[in-house]
Amino acid sequence: MRVLVTGGSGKLGRATIKDLLENGHDVINADTVEPTDALCPFVKVDFEDMKVTLEAITGYDWDHNRKTEAVVHLAAIPMPGRVPPADVFRINTMSTYNVFESCRLLGIKNVVWASSETLLGIPYTIKPDYFPADEEYESRPETSYSLSKHLGEEMAKQYCRWDKDLKIVCLRFSNVMDESEYAAFPDFENDPGSRRFNLWTYIDSRDGAQAIRKSLEWDAKGAEVFIIANEDGVMTTPNKTLVERFYPGVPFKREIGPNETLLSIEKAKSVLGYKPEHGWRRYVSSMRY
Repeated sequence: MRVLVTGGSGKLGRATIKDLLENGHDVINADTVEPTDALCPFVKVDFEDMKVTLEAITGYDWDHNRKTEAVVHLAAIPMPGRVPPADVFRINTMSTYNVFESCRLLGIKNVVWASSETLLGIPYTIKPDYFPADEEYESRPETSYSLSKHLGEEMAKQYCRWDKDLKIVCLRFSNVMDESEYAAFPDFENDPGSRRFNLWTYIDSRDGAQAIRKSLEWDAKGAEVFIIANEDGVMTTPNKTLVERFYPGVPFKREIGPNETLLSIEKAKSVLGYKPEHGWRRYVSSMRY
């Protein structure tokens, strides 16, 4: 299918474009920043501008015989603190509205959007209800960034209520990491509290891309939310030790492995067929030999 990826020049966007191309899809990168590697056609788009967003997603300017069949919306301010909170909220909320509305106007029924793990209460300054955290948690936006993601998920629900044939998959990604960043992971043991902010979890950019592709290829309708993380966490210290130190009294909903992710990915695995294939432990082990 022809897929337009917004934010395709970013860390997760690059991995997504590469994965989609390797699996036979036709891809367009739409971003405010030109990519360092031209893997596919690129169009520069300011997604705060509704007219420009609509024209970009229409896609006829570069190929009059093909139209966009699906959209992956990754473009956003990626975290709080990079720009003032009001700018984070405005840019993320308006760009998401413009993309969703453009898809509605153009009759595009297949949308995948990058939501965020932060809706589970991150940064975890208050105790979680239980471990592992899952999609049953009530949304707890704590920043302008997570509030923009909360409203994006609510928009997805309403757009799918308006159009029963529309599918919008909201993926709550953990902290996205490239393989080049894994060499620093062993040092997290020196300060476990530094990674407490998201329950010591991460997502390899290539596995994030896999989740996006499987969401696009999933035959479904309506708005759906999935947590996307790797199967392990960033620590070698056992989960029970970490929880007893930082979150005493919080129960485990089920038995989990000593270094298993504290963000549940069971729903993504069972519904989408998501299966992480990359992890930091294998990379670090290979560097030692």
